[in-house]
Amino acid sequence: MLEALATPGLIWVVAATFVAGLVYGFSGFGAALVYMPVATAVVAPPLAIGAFAVSALASLVTLVPRAWHQADRPNTLLMVAAAILAAPLGIWILRTTDVTVIRWTLSAITMMTLLLLMAGWRYRAVPTKPVRAGIGAAAGVMMGSVGLNGPLVILFQLGGPDDIGRSRANTLIFLTLSSLSLVPLMMLQGVIGWEAFWLGLLLLAPYGLGTLMGRRLFDPDKEKVYRRVAYAVVAGAVLIGLPLWN
Repeated sequence: MLEALATPGLIWVVAATFVAGLVYGFSGFGAALVYMPVATAVVAPPLAIGAFAVSALASLVTLVPRAWHQADRPNTLLMVAAAILAAPLGIWILRTTDVTVIRWTLSAITMMTLLLLMAGWRYRAVPTKPVRAGIGAAAGVMMGSVGLNGPLVILFQLGGPDDIGRSRANTLIFLTLSSLSLVPLMMLQGVIGWEAFWLGLLLLAPYGLGTLMGRRLFDPDKEKVYRRVAYAVVAGAVLIGLPLWN
């Protein structure tokens, strides 16, 4: 724990975690999109990814119980399982790829996701179970390699026919459960140690507080307002996290 308190730039990681939780609580997405660009500008990507995965424990208490009753549980859990099975490939990529390449990839994926969301991308076909499993697996690879399990799933959910309540619930459950699986998977490959675990515990409080505040702000009738705020925060996080500022 003392080692985690001595993490250089800890205050910025804590601040990013709180804002990430706030955005996640009211929009149902965007936590990693906000957190990762900022955190990886301060600490190594494996440590940032592992710590944030631990902080996802807060969502089990603050967000998942309510979302569980609204979600399409069978299909969402299918995607979670596919993500967990595919995540080791992503972790291997993280372990063998240069840090700067990972940070540029992270920023590019985040900005592309943001632009597609702002453009209102939609699809018409009803997704089959193999398609859902494929989306989950691809998200798992991204989760393990750059810490972003959300972009593909967010586009998939928001681009479909579900109302905002169910779409938000599906996304919350997928992101929370898949993120929690990262810690043991990364430890098994030797990518992170106990430092990430202790740092993640420190982030539990700011993340949990942010998600609670965001959940109270959520109002389905003001969907456009909240999405616009979330988009603005994500864009700011991308600019802050660009490797150009090193």
